Amino acid sequence: MKFGYWTPIFGSWLRNVDDDTTIGSWEYIKDLALCAEQMGYDLTLVPELYLNDIKGEKAPALDAWAIANALAAVTSRIEILAALRPQYHQVALTAKQIATISQICNGRFSINMVSAWWEEEARQFGINFDGHDDRYTLTHEYTDVLRGFWTQSPFNFKGKYFEFKDSYNEPKPKNLPKVYAGGESETGRNAIAQFADKYLMHGGTLEEVREKIKDMKERRIKANRPPFESFGMAAYIIVRESEEEAKRELQRITRIKNFSDYENSYKDFTSNSDLDVEINRYDYSVSNRGLRPNLIGTPQQVAEKIREYEKVGLNLLIIQCAPMKEELERIAKDLIPLVS
Repeated sequence: MKFGYWTPIFGSWLRNVDDDTTIGSWEYIKDLALCAEQMGYDLTLVPELYLNDIKGEKAPALDAWAIANALAAVTSRIEILAALRPQYHQVALTAKQIATISQICNGRFSINMVSAWWEEEARQFGINFDGHDDRYTLTHEYTDVLRGFWTQSPFNFKGKYFEFKDSYNEPKPKNLPKVYAGGESETGRNAIAQFADKYLMHGGTLEEVREKIKDMKERRIKANRPPFESFGMAAYIIVRESEEEAKRELQRITRIKNFSDYENSYKDFTSNSDLDVEINRYDYSVSNRGLRPNLIGTPQQVAEKIREYEKVGLNLLIIQCAPMKEELERIAKDLIPLVS
C-alpha cells in the first residue's frame, strides 16, 4: 500500500470544527510537504477549487496550480498530483505548463482529471458549466490533446471541442505524466476506462470498493486498454491508543455545525456528480466521503482494515486528517509500519 495526503489548500478538512490548526497558507503547505517526504509519504494530491468547499464560499481557497508549481520546486522525492478541470484551463497552454513543471521536479508531476461538479463556483468565475455527460466527453478529449502535445511534433487533431494543425509545443515533459481520474456514473466510468492510467475513488466501504475495482477492470478490458496501474481511495484516518478515544474524536468532528456555511457546495456536489451512493450530512463532515471506509480505531484495528482493502486491489490511500502535521506524523509512526 502506498500512502499520500491531501494538500490543504482550504486549510482544515473539517466542516464542523473551528479549532483545527491546519492552515491554508503557503508556509504551512511547504513545511507539510517537506515533513511528509521525510516521513515516507509517496504522493500529495493538490485539489482544485476556487471557492472554499469546506468552510463555505466566503472563506479563502488557494490556487491549486500555483501551489503545485511551488511544491515542484521545493520537494525532491514526493509525487505531486495536481487536480485539473478542463473548463478552467486552455489545453495547449496547460500542456506546456505541465511539461515545464515536469522539468522542474524531474518527472514527479501527475494530473488528476476532474470533470467538475460545483455549478455555483463556475457561475461566479464566469466558466461554462455543461451537462454531466458533456463534461466527461470534454475531459476525455482534453486528455487526448494533452498527450498529443506531449508526444508529437507537429501535432494535428480534430475533435468535438478542439482542433489543432501543425502545432508545436516544446519542450516535451521529462516523463509522460500519469493521468489519474475518478467517477462513478456510467458515462464517467466508461470514459475513465479509456483515458486514465490510474483510477481514484471517494471513500467507500469494502464492498463498494471491491465492486468498483472489479467493474473498472472489466471496463478496461472491453476498452482494449492495458490494466490500470493502480487504484486509489480518499480516506479520513483517525488512529488513537484506544478505540474509545478514536470514537470520541469521530463524534467531535461529525457534530453538525453551521450547515448553512457549506449548504451550497453540498447541494451542488450531491446533485451534479451522479454519485452511485447516497451522501448524508455525516459523510459530508469531511471531504470526499473520507469517513465511509471507517479507518478509525487503534493502529492495529485500522491496519487490519487497510489489509482487507489491499486484498480487493486497492494500493493507494490518499489521507485527510486533522490537524494535518500532527496526525500525518502519528499515522506515519504508528500505522504505516503495520501495513508496509
